[in-house]
Order: sequence, then structure tokens, then C-alpha cells
Amino acid sequence: MGNYLLRRLIIALPSLLGISLILFVLLALAPGDPFGELATNPNIPPEVREALRVKFGMDDPILVRYLHWLVAMLHGDWGFSFASRVNVDTLILQRIPTTLYVVGSAQLLALAVALPVGVYAAMRPYSLFDQIANTFAFIGFSLPTFFTGLLLILIFSVNLGWLPFVYRADINASGWQWYWEYLKQAIMPVTVLGLFQAASYTRYVRSAVLEVIKLDYVTTARSKGLDERNVIVKHVVRNALIPVVTLVALQMPTVFGGAIITEQIFRIPGIGSLLISAILSNDTPVIMAVTFVFACLVILFNLLADVIYGWLDPRISYR
Repeated sequence: MGNYLLRRLIIALPSLLGISLILFVLLALAPGDPFGELATNPNIPPEVREALRVKFGMDDPILVRYLHWLVAMLHGDWGFSFASRVNVDTLILQRIPTTLYVVGSAQLLALAVALPVGVYAAMRPYSLFDQIANTFAFIGFSLPTFFTGLLLILIFSVNLGWLPFVYRADINASGWQWYWEYLKQAIMPVTVLGLFQAASYTRYVRSAVLEVIKLDYVTTARSKGLDERNVIVKHVVRNALIPVVTLVALQMPTVFGGAIITEQIFRIPGIGSLLISAILSNDTPVIMAVTFVFACLVILFNLLADVIYGWLDPRISYR
């Protein structure tokens, strides 16, 4: 297992280098200048503006700037935010725990809904339950997250007043009250993301179980006298989850993309809202760092998916 993980990490390094190079070149060629605000500020002398451009290497060739960025990043220096006036790694470390909490909770909710509903619908195809589940699944992934987010805000915040619609990082409470307030403000964004993903996962779980449940080894297991619960759990669901795990790993870019929109709706101080504010202010060091972190997280989740394959199917070896 250790050698397998080491090989996969080594393979991932060229991918990360290629992604970082493409991102850096695209940002360098994009219109706009991080020092554009300084150029229009009459209080800043021209020599100061020029000194700053030289210090940050803004006029160097793109490949030279990329190599400087790569070397600095490998040494733990992710750059300096022109808008926030702080180090980029400090901004990311402040924001990423909130995003991982919301995204992780949403994924757990999506799987907790999709697995039982998809399996039960596949066991009774074309039944009333199956038709209702398919209807809600189609509705779920047809509605965008910004619409469902605003709908939940109108219902549970504006009309009922049960849940706060603004996510606060500085909760004025302590003890169990702090945990309760923190949970309350996360209910709506987690629900929006979780149910959106659950709708898609439910369809895939149902399809995967329908394919596996017709195979010969399932019929053999039943003919040996195993009860239906053991047949479904040990022989059907375990093998049907392999394509579902692949889907979850491949859906991670979509999940983080949806998290960016959701963070804007609920004012969540996460890495997605940091990316949006950096784009609006043309803060290229922050944009580069955040998008690179997203790429690292996607590769990490794909690595976790490969590890889970071996647990689900013993025929898969880590050689």
C-alpha cells in the first residue's frame, strides 16, 4: 500500500506542474494589471510604482515569473496579496477549513441520501417508490444551487426566522451554544450542496445496482440460501459502489464550483468567496494559489478513490 501511494503521488507531480503552468500562463495573459489601481492613484509617485513592479517581477518574461513562483512556493512562500496586504498562505489557511467543513458535510449528506434511496429504488424498479425517487432526482439536479439557496433563505430565514442566512466566522458564544450556532448557520449551505449532489448520485447508484443485481454470482448467492439482506449488502452494493466512487471523485471539481456559488449566497468566509473577491480585485497571486489548491484537492480525492477501490473489490491489488 505504501509503495502504491508513493507511486501515485510521484505520478501526480507532473500533473500538478502542468496544471500550475497552464494556470500561471492564463493569468499572465489575461487582461488587467494587479498594479492598475496604483497607476491611477496620484498620491503614489511613479518611481514607487516602478519599484514595486520590479520587486514583484511583473515585467519579467512569463516563464521566468513562473519559475520564480514555483521555487518560492516549494519554499513555502505562496506570494503576497495585493488587495489584502497579507501573505497568500495566511489567507488560504484562514479560509480553507470552512470550505472543507461545508463541502465535506455536503458530501456525507449526499451519500447518506443517495445510497439507501438508490439501492431501494433498484431493488423495486418501476415501483411507486422508484418513480418518486426518480422524479425528485430529476428535480434536484435540474435546479441550480443559487436558486435552491435563495429559496431556503426565503423560507427558513425571512419567513420563518429559524436559521441565519449569513455565515459568521466570529460567533459570540461559548461551549455548547457555540457549537449549536455554528451548526445552525451551516444547515442551509450544506443542504443546498448535499441535495444537489444526492440527486445525481441517486441515479448512478440505482443504475449501478440494477446492473449488478442481474449478474450470475448474485443468483448463485441466492441459490445458496443467503438471506436477501446479505445478498444485497455484501454482494450487490459493494460491487455496485465501484463506479459510484469513480463518479464522486470525478465530481469534485463540480462540487467545489458549486461551493463557490453557495459561499457567495450565504456569505460563507471560505476559499470560494476568497477566489471571487480576488478575481474582482485582479489579485493574481491569490487567484493562482486558490485555483492550485483546488487542483491539489481534486487529485487528492482521486487518490482516495483509488484506495477505496481495493477495499471494495479484493481483486484489485496495489502492486
